[in-house]
Amino acid sequence: MTATQAPDAAPPTAMTNRQILQAMSGLMAGMFVAILAGTVVANALPTIIADLGASQSSYTWVVTAELLAMTATVPLWGKLSDLFDKKLLLQLSLGMFVVGSLLAGFSHGVDLLIFSRVVQGIGAGGLTALAQVVMAAIIPPRRLGKYAGIFGAVFAIGTVAGPLVGGVLVDTSWLGWRWCFFIGVPFALLAIALLQRTLRLPAVARREVKIDFLGAFLIVAGVCALLIWVTLAGNEFDWASWQTAALTGAGVLLLVAAVFVEARTAEPVIPLDIFRNRTVTLTTVASLLVGVAMFGGTVFLSQYFQVSLGKSPTVAGLMSLPMILGLLVSSTVAGQVISKTGVWKRYLVAGAVIMTVGLGLLSTIDADTSFTLLSVYMAVLGIGVGMLMQNLVLAAQNDVPASELGAATSVLSFFRSMGGTIGTSVLGAILANRVASEMTKGLDAAGIPSGGDGGGESSVPDMSTLPGPVRQIVEHAYGVATADLFLVATPCALLALLTVVFIKEKPLKTTSGMERLAAEAGAATETDKTVVGS
Repeated sequence: MTATQAPDAAPPTAMTNRQILQAMSGLMAGMFVAILAGTVVANALPTIIADLGASQSSYTWVVTAELLAMTATVPLWGKLSDLFDKKLLLQLSLGMFVVGSLLAGFSHGVDLLIFSRVVQGIGAGGLTALAQVVMAAIIPPRRLGKYAGIFGAVFAIGTVAGPLVGGVLVDTSWLGWRWCFFIGVPFALLAIALLQRTLRLPAVARREVKIDFLGAFLIVAGVCALLIWVTLAGNEFDWASWQTAALTGAGVLLLVAAVFVEARTAEPVIPLDIFRNRTVTLTTVASLLVGVAMFGGTVFLSQYFQVSLGKSPTVAGLMSLPMILGLLVSSTVAGQVISKTGVWKRYLVAGAVIMTVGLGLLSTIDADTSFTLLSVYMAVLGIGVGMLMQNLVLAAQNDVPASELGAATSVLSFFRSMGGTIGTSVLGAILANRVASEMTKGLDAAGIPSGGDGGGESSVPDMSTLPGPVRQIVEHAYGVATADLFLVATPCALLALLTVVFIKEKPLKTTSGMERLAAEAGAATETDKTVVGS
């Protein structure tokens, strides 16, 4: 496959604030769709699995299929954005999301549902990578911070509204769980229309290129093997088992082969040279650690609210507001200050410190922790994450050539998603084992037969059916186990802090990605003319 374009493209000019906001309307609608896809089914999955007559293992695959597809395809989307029309790729990813959503909504069997989630995940991977790439293309790094609040607001609304909307749809008899998938379709179609109308990316001269399909296949296959392992290990099979050996061995071999291929191809999916850039390497490591610490720890908060604190799914969704609001406020304020002053490293360091403190505070919770105290702890964590996560992307985008913006952005998104997957899987196994041991200990102390269940495979109990003494034991077990997750996640945040400290602060560029790309192309043309003339 090749891509060519007329070389006589007009030089791009800086976009006004109004033009940027208009262009971002489509981007944010697309991001809202991607976030909604992952959160709206959270409270609906038990009903979906029961209605389709599927097993617990199918439940796991419906959850993980989208995440696997999204994580594995982010680097490929990022590379394509460096070679082809970014707007067209965004619309293509939205189109794939629409197809996946419709297939999921009309599914009458769990196999089709899982396949449709893969299609959704591929589309969501494109949205995750391309939205930030396009923002970097149209907004100079020096001005990018002031728009971070909009991104944070969309993230907050999608995260909070998703579970609430999903619960309402499932509980509404004339709608049902299928509308959890259908509801994203109009937003995706709106995003496609808005992008077509408002996003104006100038044509730039492109050399003839070839897509490295072998490298892309090896990367996707290797990553999927490892993600399937960390997702299923401890649930479907033991960590020390032949399945672990097979999946990890295959994943490592495939990724080694991918490195071999990528190092020798003219157009690698992930340019290995990009890791010679100290800023990219350090922000990538920090993004991985943030994914493990933040997503791995907080994904179980909803379960803690419902099981340990006895709240309803709707109330549990609302209880996460302090963390989301902390994230929104800190990302907005830090972004505005960075845009005004051009100074950014201090906010990375402060964000990492505050995130570490927030995780440490949350490691002290139990079944008796008041919501007021819990809100303060969650707000502290949200403030830290808000100052850190998006500014890691800003630091990397500011320090790479415009021709590598897509690759750099997608690498950070890829490792952050992988960190979240690893953290969720590993911490989920820790949670299951700690809950089992605490429940066995509590039941034995109360003289109630525990049945000797190891607990690693046990399901979450229906709290409304448990007698009072047993209910208190279960609440205590989940409170202690959830605190342990944050205790385990805290060292990851501390490592992220140490990584961020070594990032070198560089002045933020005042030209957008498309302006820099045109300048780089012009410089290359002048060099070619000089060589020919000599």
